[in-house]
Amino acid sequence: MKKNILGIMALFAVVFLFTALKNDSFLNAYNLQNLIKWSCLYGLIGLGVSFVIITGGIDLSIGSVIGLVASLLALLLSKGRDPSTCIALVLALSAGIGLMHGLLITKVKLQPFVVTLCGLLFYRGIARYITDNQSMGFSGHDTLDSIFSGKVAVSSQFALPAPFFYLVVVAVVAALFLNRTVWGRYLFALGNNETAARYSGIDTDSLKILAYVACSLLTGLAGVLFAFELNSVQPASTGEFYELYTIAAAVLGGCSLRGGEGSVLGVIIAAAVIRLLYNSINMLGISTHLEYAIIGAVILAGVTVDELVKRYAAARRTRQQAE
Repeated sequence: MKKNILGIMALFAVVFLFTALKNDSFLNAYNLQNLIKWSCLYGLIGLGVSFVIITGGIDLSIGSVIGLVASLLALLLSKGRDPSTCIALVLALSAGIGLMHGLLITKVKLQPFVVTLCGLLFYRGIARYITDNQSMGFSGHDTLDSIFSGKVAVSSQFALPAPFFYLVVVAVVAALFLNRTVWGRYLFALGNNETAARYSGIDTDSLKILAYVACSLLTGLAGVLFAFELNSVQPASTGEFYELYTIAAAVLGGCSLRGGEGSVLGVIIAAAVIRLLYNSINMLGISTHLEYAIIGAVILAGVTVDELVKRYAAARRTRQQAE
């Protein structure tokens, strides 16, 4: 197991135990279910953006895509459209957004930062326009609610929320793709050195497009899950800042913004750490005005320590080779 994964697991354990000792309510079934649920939702979009980051790219439009997907789904359902068709449509839209991002970046040669920043603004604006910026609910859709938000009983007192099962499936597929397929190895090679990867015969453009499609598709799935979990959509705010949390989770979990590095397990644990910090702040009675400052400080500290460890390890290998 990589050292950075051990580090964030240790961070998770410290925060978890400290909060549990300070507040007895932390370990009750409701709170743990809530923690698992939101960690899984963040983990899904964290895995999506990790594909893009491994290529050396970035996606700043994640939160706005979630807002657009949730708003469009609520609008279609409110008009009495077939639920399965609505789900298929919003997921297809998500994949199409990723395809558009990939084509603009690879064929038009635009910078990922610019493309996805414009997307952040555009998709949020469209979500507000199509709904007239009105909040929308999901009442009367019990079947969909049970599929995308319902809980499966583990015992008489504890149940796992639906997002847990979606995350397990996506994590297994992502891990197999990245670690057991030639395309996964090519993706890491692309992130490490795009020019060398291209000269070695790798279709780098297709891989980049694939990464952005995967990111947006997982974001769309998360948007559906968020919508039914929240049971209502506010077009102006649903998904707001989620791109920052997921990028932070990916980086804290071992993805390098320079590309070429990434770990499925690391991203999932890092997403859980971020949600745990939110939960702990509330449980410990710390002012919510400080939550962004605390989370930012912890993430910065974690990334800094990870970078220093990497430098130390690299310097040590260099000395050993010189000897």
